[in-house]
Amino acid sequence: MSLDHARHRLDDVLLHPVRLSIVAALSSVAEAEFGAVRDTVQISDSVLSKQVVALHPYVLMRKGYVGKRPRSWLRLSKTGRRAYEQHLAALREIAGD
Repeated sequence: MSLDHARHRLDDVLLHPVRLSIVAALSSVAEAEFGAVRDTVQISDSVLSKQVVALHPYVLMRKGYVGKRPRSWLRLSKTGRRAYEQHLAALREIAGD
């Protein structure tokens, strides 16, 4: 049996709609503040935190401060960007684009 069908190139991690949404939101920026990603994807802090753990090493977190306030920033790693691009290419192939 041949595994030529594009569905075999879909990334299992990115099949989850929230994870795909997070990666998509990060794909067009170098880095985004945690709250901005949360608002863009329309999820809670706890859901985003849980999904960021599941997305490691695709999504990396950097922690720091703005003044005295703690902040976290998210970004796609090279591995994450490559996985996202390959996943999208497979979806487009399945859809017939």
